[in-house]
Amino acid sequence: MEQERSLAELDERIAGCRACPRLVEWREEVARTKRAAFADWTYWGRPVPGFGPPDASLLVVGLAPAAHGGNRTGRMFTGDRSGDVLYAALHDVGLASQPTSVSSDDGLALYGVRVTSPVHCAPPANKPTPWERDACRPWLVSELKLLRPTLRAVVVLGAFGWQAALPAFAEAGWTVPRPRPAFAHGARVVLEGPDRPLELFGCFHVSQRNTFTGRLTPEMLRDVLCTAAKAAGLPVGPYDG
Repeated sequence: MEQERSLAELDERIAGCRACPRLVEWREEVARTKRAAFADWTYWGRPVPGFGPPDASLLVVGLAPAAHGGNRTGRMFTGDRSGDVLYAALHDVGLASQPTSVSSDDGLALYGVRVTSPVHCAPPANKPTPWERDACRPWLVSELKLLRPTLRAVVVLGAFGWQAALPAFAEAGWTVPRPRPAFAHGARVVLEGPDRPLELFGCFHVSQRNTFTGRLTPEMLRDVLCTAAKAAGLPVGPYDG
C-alpha cells in the first residue's frame, strides 16, 4: 500500500475500501434495513476512519465500528453505548470537549487524542475473522506511521485490539518484545522506536458486556486514560486519578 501524505487522505481512502466481501455485504445490508429507532437516518454504511487531530500524542484503539453506531454515524464510537462510556471518560479527564457523541456533526472535538480501530467495517456479531483483521492491518500501519512524529502513548481496548495492534506497531517501526506481551487490564509495555519509545496500555473494552457487569467501571477507564495521557504529555483534568 502506498504511503499516504496525510491523515485526511488516509481517511478518505479507508472510507472507500471494499476489500472484505463479507463485511461489505453486512455493513451495506445494515444500512439499508436500519434499526427501527433510526429509521429516519441515512446510514453511513462504509468503512469508518479514525477520528481526532493529526498531531495526536495519544491513540485509543478499539475493535471495530458498531452496526448501528459508527456504521450509522460515520464516526468511531459515535451513537452507541460503548461510545457513551468512552467519550464520557475522555471528557472527564479533559481530552474531549463534551461527554456525548451522537453524530458526526455534533461539535465534538478531541484534545491530543485520536480514536481508531484495527477493523474499519462493522462485522456481523461484532466478530471480524482473522483474515479480515489482517486485511485491514495496512490501514492501521499507515495511520501509525503518519502519527509517529507526535505519538507517545496508546490505549488498546480489549484483547482483540491488542492482538491486532501489536503486529501493526512492529510494521510501523516500533520494536515489540518477544515473547509478545499478553493483554491485561492495566498492562503497561514500552515499545522502543526510531524516534522515541511508545508506551502501550491495556484496558478492558468498553463493551456493554464489560460495562453492564462491572468488569470495567468508569473509574477504571478514567484511571487508564489518565495514566496514558500523562505518559503522552497531555494535561489531565478535572479528574486526575
